[in-house]
Amino acid sequence: MPPQRTPSLPRIPFWAQILLGLVLGVLLGWAARHWDVSWLATTLAKIGEIFVQLLKLAVAPLVFFAIVISVTNLRKVSNAARLAGRTLLWFMVTSLIAVAIGLAVGLLTHPGSGTGLSAADGAKPESSGGWLDFLTGIVPTDVVTPFTELQVLQIVFLAVVTGVAALQLGDRAEPLLTLGESVLALLQKALWWVIRLAPLGTLGLIGNAIREYGWNLLSQYATFTVDVYVGCLLVLFGVYPLLLATVAKVNPLRFFQGAWPAIQLGFVSRSSVGTMPLTQKVTERLGVPRDYTSFAVPFGSTTKMDGCAAIYPALAAIFIAEVFGLQLGLGDYLLIAFVSVVGSAATAGLTGATVMLTLTLSTLGLPLEGVGLLLAIDPILDMIRTATNVAGQAVVPVLVAAREDILDRDAFARARGFDLDDLDGSGPVEEAPDRAGGRRSGGGPEPATA
Repeated sequence: MPPQRTPSLPRIPFWAQILLGLVLGVLLGWAARHWDVSWLATTLAKIGEIFVQLLKLAVAPLVFFAIVISVTNLRKVSNAARLAGRTLLWFMVTSLIAVAIGLAVGLLTHPGSGTGLSAADGAKPESSGGWLDFLTGIVPTDVVTPFTELQVLQIVFLAVVTGVAALQLGDRAEPLLTLGESVLALLQKALWWVIRLAPLGTLGLIGNAIREYGWNLLSQYATFTVDVYVGCLLVLFGVYPLLLATVAKVNPLRFFQGAWPAIQLGFVSRSSVGTMPLTQKVTERLGVPRDYTSFAVPFGSTTKMDGCAAIYPALAAIFIAEVFGLQLGLGDYLLIAFVSVVGSAATAGLTGATVMLTLTLSTLGLPLEGVGLLLAIDPILDMIRTATNVAGQAVVPVLVAAREDILDRDAFARARGFDLDDLDGSGPVEEAPDRAGGRRSGGGPEPATA
């Protein structure tokens, strides 16, 4: 007789694990708040805190090595300068569209009117950012502090300088680049293990938010909260699909099926940088050449923030102006758009958008005490903001690759309905082209090889 097979438990898809963590988090958070269960409240807080700490643990070295390797990888890409320029151009275009939507939603709904909030309810943030702080803060005073204090913008500066210098050195920099690629692979593998814990992190983060803030807090911020979600959803499911269909000439549904694991992780983790390895993998899986993806996604994860740096500051500025009884004019709205495009790197892909908000408020001359009004509600808003950020960081490479005729459209068409278990976190994605010199679609040229 053949040996009996032991029945295996059915595999639970990653999205279902996240949803289960979300539902359990809401229930446990409500129970901890309703019955004042101190040990449950502490457990939820610690679970969420540890998950975020694990994500942040690898941020500094991950950003540095990802940017260095992404800059040097451009030497393998034909028309590298053109690709980089087109990428930055689409970063700006989509940011302008997002900030315009944020302003339109705010002007239509007046989120700061009738809230019952006043200047006395706000408090100045412990740290803030003005243009002088932003510009002088780009260049670090030493090479250690940016890593110990997690100054992501300064880390990006150091990484870009290192990458450009490595390109200038040529073959003499190869040992450093080989080491950098190995370190980056190790960091991404370790971060992949953290990503696997996202359902548990969801339970803790959502549960703690419900336990700490409850539903009463939402009443004063109801219009503003709805505005942020509506604005982000309009960009996420309105603007991006329209651009994909008209500019890239691809099926938007296929994009969301392919990019959904990264979008849902961004929603839970509230960290674009923490989601970056997954964003890069799903973008490759969508047919964007790996050498171009390794440039576009790391840069996008630190500078491309349609949710945090465009929609949110626009709505927040209108909200705070209305609470404090101040009027904004056309010039102020143009300034908001300018800050959103130029200053988005200040957000730096970490949880929260306080620095970008204070930069916007200081530019407009609005009271920084307004930041204190929004801190309590920020975790709830940050989820949809980060999901929008991550989607935009994948959309732009697809747009550019399609316009430059280097998108593997066959791979894009196959990237449907896969789960996190299909992306094992190690090694290249098989379907993606290795070089940005060709495209593997019916009858097209084979990709260039080294």
